[in-house]
Amino acid sequence: MDDSMAQGGVLLDLGRKVLLFFAWEGPSTELRHRAATFELIRAAWPGWEVRWLYDGSAGLREYVGLDPEYVRCRDSELSLAPFLAFDDEDVAGPDPGGVVITVSTGRCHVASDAFDHPVREGAALLDRLADAPLHGVCQLHVNAGIHLDPKRRRLGWWSLYSSPRAYEVPELWRGWTVEFWRDDWERHVSAGDLFAPARFDAGEEARAAVLAEAEERRAVRACNRA
Repeated sequence: MDDSMAQGGVLLDLGRKVLLFFAWEGPSTELRHRAATFELIRAAWPGWEVRWLYDGSAGLREYVGLDPEYVRCRDSELSLAPFLAFDDEDVAGPDPGGVVITVSTGRCHVASDAFDHPVREGAALLDRLADAPLHGVCQLHVNAGIHLDPKRRRLGWWSLYSSPRAYEVPELWRGWTVEFWRDDWERHVSAGDLFAPARFDAGEEARAAVLAEAEERRAVRACNRA
């Protein structure tokens, strides 16, 4: 990935009561837990605006008036995400992550989320999809996605984790209409019938899971400091 190596970041604007943050992993980037994470953060910071930064640390620098290009590596090579078969061990478990890619012609694929978001490949992605393993209806709790309509040259994409230069994606798809759905994965669901994540509890069960993980991380940090 071509952003800085920071795995996450937080900025507090005390004057305006704005909290900005981003992460590459953890509950805030998980389909089952993202809404609960934001709910808990907003409850802990009443009266504050809580905002997610899709552009990672570059967004933090831009907010305070610093050059965002300082943390970008424009010359780095694109890290292509491999495609995963439906029985791949990387898509096992309740929160496997991954990037679901659906095509209006009735095709569905899943790529690894440990590399650059496939949307950054531009139209070259269509050629790679020709030989990618097929999935039926994707019910995985992925954390990113793309819906392609080649005939109409339209594309919608989303991500629960930060994606460097997210707002520059239209430049990579010249001649296409590109919509960035931010974290609204439900727009992908409504775009067709190939992405239908398994039902999950986004209420008390999700909040309890987020709090439990937070407590576990605090315990680990305390142990490391001891």
